[in-house]
Amino acid sequence: MNLSSGYPHDLLRNGIPYDYPRLRNNKTADIIILGGGISGALAAHYLQNAGVDCILVDGRTIGLGSTCASTSLLQYEIDKPLSELAGLIGREKAERAYHLCAKAVNDLEQICNEIKFTNFQCCDSVYFAASKKDIAFLEREFTARKQTGFPVVWMEAGELEKRYRLAAPGAIVSAIGAQTNAYMLTHALHQYHINKGMEVYDRTQVVQIDHHKKGVTLFTTDGYKISCKKLVYATGYESVGYIDKKIVKLVSTYATSSEQYEDLGSSWQDTAIFWNTADPYFYTRATHDNRILAGGRDEPFSSPQKRDVLIEKKSRQLEKDFQRHFPAVPFKKEFSWTGIFGSTKDGLPFIGNYEKLPNSLFALGFGGNGITFSVTAAEIIKDMIKGRNNADLSLFSFARI
Repeated sequence: MNLSSGYPHDLLRNGIPYDYPRLRNNKTADIIILGGGISGALAAHYLQNAGVDCILVDGRTIGLGSTCASTSLLQYEIDKPLSELAGLIGREKAERAYHLCAKAVNDLEQICNEIKFTNFQCCDSVYFAASKKDIAFLEREFTARKQTGFPVVWMEAGELEKRYRLAAPGAIVSAIGAQTNAYMLTHALHQYHINKGMEVYDRTQVVQIDHHKKGVTLFTTDGYKISCKKLVYATGYESVGYIDKKIVKLVSTYATSSEQYEDLGSSWQDTAIFWNTADPYFYTRATHDNRILAGGRDEPFSSPQKRDVLIEKKSRQLEKDFQRHFPAVPFKKEFSWTGIFGSTKDGLPFIGNYEKLPNSLFALGFGGNGITFSVTAAEIIKDMIKGRNNADLSLFSFARI
């Protein structure tokens, strides 16, 4: 599947920082992780730290699927607002999902410290009203989060303009948020574990997967065989090809980054990530190299060709969106890109066993919380492989649909 195109900012800035070998012989391991993006890298991190023997295989050059197109906002907020999610799955489950995402943000900070990855910044998360008509909803959402114990404050228009130069009628400001570089974090995780003996292979396309009672066997285009006891699918949106249930709605999403500025000002640099109540929502943040990134303007996914021809039009619209919300902040677009994005009915990921594929474990962090959901998935999968019960498994299982 063609997952992204255009000129992703993180890929342009960092290029291909490391080389990984292509698989050239048969392999056997307890666990094979299929997919070397951020989800696979985090799954490998948790398994390796737990002493589980695993090998990671990717069909592309590492990171060149969805990961290089990620805009790397880290939020505890799920695409489905807490007040709405409670109506869908019950208040207790909804609150647990939100708290797990908050925990994942904190866990990611600890992981980055452990592997000495420095491109991680904690910041506020500002969820603002796209228009005055959204204020009533946003106030209900504020109350739901406050009652759940999240550190949130309500800000009116004047304070938003003074603190963030944001033109909006109101916003929920949360103290739990962060930003990173998913592409380079993926490489950092792989390098950390390669140095400890883990095997990572890219450009190794798997063309056949046989699930059986005693394990799983994979066959590559080069004729090699990979055997394992359990297979972890960390293949993101391409996982729809392995599952006969319709679990995700695919859309095309767009992003653009500005020219580099000498000084963005204290109200922007490393202080907040922003997103709004529009559908599809607009979001923006500063980057590590003093640019501004803006994204949104989703369209129903039909084909890579139809998606790609809209890049220039969508980038101009995003530039205008930014200027409407931040009229005092300069923005001149420079790099633009597009990718596949997916959402589930309840806004939650799919994690764990898929009964029609014996000895399979899925880590599918769909939605705007793909990175934080991948942390949760990695922890649950680690527990499953180690034979431990995880009370959160049922919240994200395939059985819920």
